[in-house]
Amino acid sequence: MNAPHASHLVLPRPSRRAESLGTENAFVVLAEVNALQRAGKDIVSFCIGQPDFPTPVHVQDAAVEAIRGGKHGYTPSAGIDELRAVVAKDLGGRRGLDIAASDVVVGAGAKPFIGYTIASVTDYGVGDEVIYPVPGFPIYESQILANGAVPVPIFLRESRHFAFDPAELEAKITPQTRLLILNTPQNPTGGILGADDLDAIAEVLRRHPQVWVFADEIYSRLVYEGAFASIATRPEMLERTVISDGASKTWAMTGWRIGYVANRALAPVFTRWITNTESCASQISQWAAIAAISGPQDAAESMHTRFRERRDLIVRLLNDIPGITCATPGGAFYAWPNVTEACRRTGCADSEGFRKRLLHEAGIAVLADTHFGRRVPGDGQHIRFSYAASTAAIENGIARLADFVRKGKRG
Repeated sequence: MNAPHASHLVLPRPSRRAESLGTENAFVVLAEVNALQRAGKDIVSFCIGQPDFPTPVHVQDAAVEAIRGGKHGYTPSAGIDELRAVVAKDLGGRRGLDIAASDVVVGAGAKPFIGYTIASVTDYGVGDEVIYPVPGFPIYESQILANGAVPVPIFLRESRHFAFDPAELEAKITPQTRLLILNTPQNPTGGILGADDLDAIAEVLRRHPQVWVFADEIYSRLVYEGAFASIATRPEMLERTVISDGASKTWAMTGWRIGYVANRALAPVFTRWITNTESCASQISQWAAIAAISGPQDAAESMHTRFRERRDLIVRLLNDIPGITCATPGGAFYAWPNVTEACRRTGCADSEGFRKRLLHEAGIAVLADTHFGRRVPGDGQHIRFSYAASTAAIENGIARLADFVRKGKRG
């Protein structure tokens, strides 16, 4: 008997967890951009947050040497000892902390540690709460929900330079709160939690010893004014803080998939998670990361300088457009302009409508504020630009934006 035609098959249904799993809209929009470009559409893209520079040559060479030297098998789940030691020295040295190699766990990028941390400090379906920043990296909320915890947003407000009110944090902490997620410098706003912000947050947390902290510091080397500051340096915070960093942004190594965390108590737990999931990060990439962290920093410093120049350019150009205002981001490589008035001038109902028309009418790819969580009450409409793009692309794209806004209502 012939097998039934595929169209007649009734498949078992996926789980509710799978069906409700969120995504990262930068990749969704990127797929849309790629489809339009394949169809011949001219698109200037600002939607993806990755450096547009090559990985430094000495890092590439270290990877080739690892391959030629036979260093391409499994490693211990926590990472090779040499990389853990280099990471411990780097994380500790730049933050003024005493971090041991045994505190460090290496993974296939920094992103998996978001889920590992939530799974390690909350229990599924019992009402454990996780406070997370909004707007913020969308995987925070996605992983909170996937791990059966309760998402509790705390709003980053433009009036506070995209920090949150410590009094609001105090009000949101309950006996069920198990984790606070902090991100500085921030995606998507480019905002930074300054010393005073971190002091106030730590003061609140000292009154609530049941709360862990996930410090997403992946952009820690991309600060443009002043020095980077970490919540882990505040009294009583190091032991309860998971410091998360990685190679992707600093050394243009997004596809190499190397991230790492440091926390003495949870390191063995994270190691077991990795054993259960990815086994280990790529050994080749781990040797490359050693070269990135401990080798010459000329390329990383050059990228930092270029990003700062691009930041200054895109902020100036955006603020020249009627109906758009853009605060100067302190770090990362994102601009977060307020487009409330531009939406009104162009007849767009909101930032998402504005984003869609920019893509299809002006050939500019950006992300809307709602791609990063619910819109902050009272803060208007925003879009995100990644200025990890060439100067020419920035000038071309913002000129298209200016023309779109000045022409007013269309569509």
